[in-house]
Amino acid sequence: RHNPEFTMIEFYQAYATYQDMMKLTEDFFKSLAEKFPQYAVVECQGETFSLSDPILKLSLQQTLCHFDGLSQEESQDPEFLMKKLDHSGSVKPLGVLQLEYFEKFIEHRMIRPIFVTDYPVEVSPLARRSDTNPAVTERFELFIAGREIANGFSELNDPVDQAARFASQVEAKDRGDDEAMFFDKDYIEALEYGLPPTAGQGIGIDRLVMLLTRVSSIKDVILFPTMKPKDL
Repeated sequence: RHNPEFTMIEFYQAYATYQDMMKLTEDFFKSLAEKFPQYAVVECQGETFSLSDPILKLSLQQTLCHFDGLSQEESQDPEFLMKKLDHSGSVKPLGVLQLEYFEKFIEHRMIRPIFVTDYPVEVSPLARRSDTNPAVTERFELFIAGREIANGFSELNDPVDQAARFASQVEAKDRGDDEAMFFDKDYIEALEYGLPPTAGQGIGIDRLVMLLTRVSSIKDVILFPTMKPKDL
């Protein structure tokens, strides 16, 4: 899913939320369209859109209904999602299953720019919980042309909640989840000293350049692509 080498820009803003990050991102793409009009209009898989267009927002759970026609009940039924994903054994947490379903069946079909929001707590160990729904977080990812371009969220600044999240990540790693995080005691200690409300974001520069230059392989845009030896 990701090249071993890639370039990204990562930034944080104090006293900001993920909503501010989404607005900043939308303004950024509008600015790109204005400064580079030759790249503003994108044609991809039969769809045409402008980078200056307003960006649609859908929650992760809503994408399952919007793109695949699942009912609200089906999109929140772990056993149903397990069957659709051809999983066997013990039932995984709902948030994990929703993300797996999204990545397997939906992500590559998201051609027009879309902010996917409200990622489940189980798959967002560093993001702040939503005030309106504690099962999800204040997190978003931007998808364009079937690829993730950006990922941002309101930072979790509660050391107690963060410690519990790290503990859950350790349990997931013990069950074989290679992407789960380790318990970071130093980070917990830093949070105990205090972190103001903060939001951050990362933008994939290589994927952004791929989008603007209309190339399909990341090897055409990364600084040092892996090449086969000449004698092969």
